[in-house]
Parts: sequence; C-alpha cells; structure tokens
Amino acid sequence: MKKTLTLTLGLLLMAATAGYAQKFGYCNSSELLTQMPEVKAADSELKDFQTQLTKKGQDMQKALQEKAQALQLKQERGEIAPKDLEAQTAKLKKDEEFLGKYEQEVYQKLTEKRELLFKPLLDKVNEAMKSVAIEQSLSLVFDSGSQILLYADESLNVTKLVKTKLGMAN
Repeated sequence: MKKTLTLTLGLLLMAATAGYAQKFGYCNSSELLTQMPEVKAADSELKDFQTQLTKKGQDMQKALQEKAQALQLKQERGEIAPKDLEAQTAKLKKDEEFLGKYEQEVYQKLTEKRELLFKPLLDKVNEAMKSVAIEQSLSLVFDSGSQILLYADESLNVTKLVKTKLGMAN
C-alpha cells in the first residue's frame, strides 16, 4: 500500500511538472560588480571620504593624547593644583567621550555614503539580470557568487548576457 501511494504521488508530480518546464540560469554578481567601472569609481569615492573622516578622528585623538600627556607631566612636576587637575581630567574625559561619539558618527556616515553610492549600481545590475531572465524565459536566476550554488552547468551561465545588457565588454 505504501509503495503504491509513493508511486502514485511520484507519477502525479512528474505529470504536473511535465506540462510546466522551467528554465534556470545563474549569474556571478560579484564578478559583475568588480568589473563595473561605476563600482570602481564608487569604491574610490568611498575610500576618499573614509580617509577624510579618519584623518579628522586621528587628529582629534592625537590632540587628546598630547593634552593628557601634558597634564600628566604637570602633575608629576607638581605644577598643578589638585582642584585644577580634577577639572582638567574631567575635561579630558568629555573630550574622550566626544571622540567616541565621533567614531560612531563616522561609522554611520560611511554606511550612509556606501548606501548612497552602491544602491543605484546594485539596482542597475538587478534590473539587467531581470531583463535577461525575461528575454531568456528563465523562471529563476541564481547568484553563483554566493556560497549556496553548489553546481551548475556552464550553459546556464547568463553572466555574459547581463554584462552585455550593462554595456560592459565580455
């Protein structure tokens, strides 16, 4: 009985899928993105932006360290009253907190800049993949750049078609 039920279900499944043949393809989006001139330009712009923000943070940190060293030297030499030492130490702590907030702000600004620069490029690639999928009557297009796709026949690779759609040389 169990064999008959399994065989019947198998035959029904085969019959159902026989009338609806699906075509699949795959594309290496990582390869596409690394070869796009727009991505290289966006990377360069993001690195320049990061360098500017990092330089400012490094300058702030260096100034803070210099103030702390000067204060410590004054304390060691006995050139500062305990009340003044306490006030200047409190000021250094505030400056240190400000530096920590600045570092968080830098991270947020970099994230926003990355989104601003790369979202249009990713949308462009996705639209090109979608267009190729429609033109080739593909039901699904997998990303071979991810670690999920274990095997795919090279004849299913639509990366070159997507490159062409994006106006990139093959």
